[in-house]
Amino acid sequence: MLTTKSRRSRPVAAGAVFSRTGLAWAGLTCAALLVTACSSVAGSVTASAASTPAGSATPAGSPTAPASPAAPSVTPSVTASPSGTSVFLAPSQDTSLTPLYEPACTANFGCPLSGDSTAFLAKMKWSSWSAAQAVGTGTYKLNDCNPNCAGGEVFDVATVVTFSQPVKVCSASGTRWFWSRASFRFPNGLPSPLQGDGGPQNPWTFTDVVTAAQQSCHS
Repeated sequence: MLTTKSRRSRPVAAGAVFSRTGLAWAGLTCAALLVTACSSVAGSVTASAASTPAGSATPAGSPTAPASPAAPSVTPSVTASPSGTSVFLAPSQDTSLTPLYEPACTANFGCPLSGDSTAFLAKMKWSSWSAAQAVGTGTYKLNDCNPNCAGGEVFDVATVVTFSQPVKVCSASGTRWFWSRASFRFPNGLPSPLQGDGGPQNPWTFTDVVTAAQQSCHS
């Protein structure tokens, strides 16, 4: 009987131990959960503080820090012409010569773009010509200036040219707007002598036209 009671008493004692141990483990688990939760909250607060630049605290009631002020805009070097105003191409970048408007560039060698007669447009067809830009298709005649421009070879290159950035030029004969920038696209590519360092300027800013605008109009 004693043995039986003894055997019966062991499960009861073990159960009590397990019960107490379970309670201990439960307590430790709760404590661990509390520590984890506190660490998570602390981490969130730290991350929030780190995301705000020093010296730029978030105003009360604002969900996020105020946006950084936009960088000041740079004043353009050229001014777009008013809508409806005619814009011209200055031959050889000379605004004192007869201005060109949607020129076909079929006379003689074409329409000179440079003052040294090394770049011309020829056989042009214009798909658009407005106060903002002009787009045309034709031939770009380019001198490779090898060994020099006087003895260089002239290449006929298929091109799509876009004139843009009109500037105002004032003179005794009146005020006119001229294109000051040309961008080129070459559907068939460029011949090898015009590639690399020997290639044409693209885009090309007509500096003589820009200078004439800066020096002639002061209002």
